[in-house]
Amino acid sequence: MHVHVADHPLVSHKLTLLRDERTDSPTFRRLADELVTLLAYEATRDVRVDPVEVQTPVAPASGVHLSNPHPLVVPILRAGLGMLEGMQRLLPTAEVGFLGMVRNEETLEAATYAERLPDDLAGRQCYVLDPMLATGGTLAAAIEFLVRRGADDITAICLLAAPEGVARLENELNDVDVPVSLVTAGLDEKLNEKGYIVPGLGDAGDRLYGVVG
Repeated sequence: MHVHVADHPLVSHKLTLLRDERTDSPTFRRLADELVTLLAYEATRDVRVDPVEVQTPVAPASGVHLSNPHPLVVPILRAGLGMLEGMQRLLPTAEVGFLGMVRNEETLEAATYAERLPDDLAGRQCYVLDPMLATGGTLAAAIEFLVRRGADDITAICLLAAPEGVARLENELNDVDVPVSLVTAGLDEKLNEKGYIVPGLGDAGDRLYGVVG
């Protein structure tokens, strides 16, 4: 698995504001949206394209366009929805699928409760959106789900990651025979006893949408 931590002053600036506990939900959503678009540039470096010829007002020119089938963007519900618009801004023609996964707070294991994806993902590049790579269980389960459907190239985009989560991904996906990459804005220090990233930015879902009572 290839891991890329984005090294750019704008990425660091926006991530710092996201970490700040004083940042309210509307501002947090806007910053997350902007940060995802920056990360998406890094994540799509190897997006598949085909050559094409176009006519400019002056002369013919060689270029490229996205290959078919187009990439599939898969936000993990619910917090991944807060990353979708930023990704679609860069890939407006990409199709969108949804995967609902929830983490058991006692076992820290992930379970699927909903999905809206094509039955056959053969030949598809998939971009998985999940704000926090903490224990790694949810993201590993999501990637394995997509591989079983036939996806042959998967890139996960996370705002933040913990070393424990990266290690678990590498371990659980060791036998997966398709390329898997992780693009993140930061690799933090550790997880605490509750499975939260330290220093992190808190619960991304709650900060995006507020606490649901």
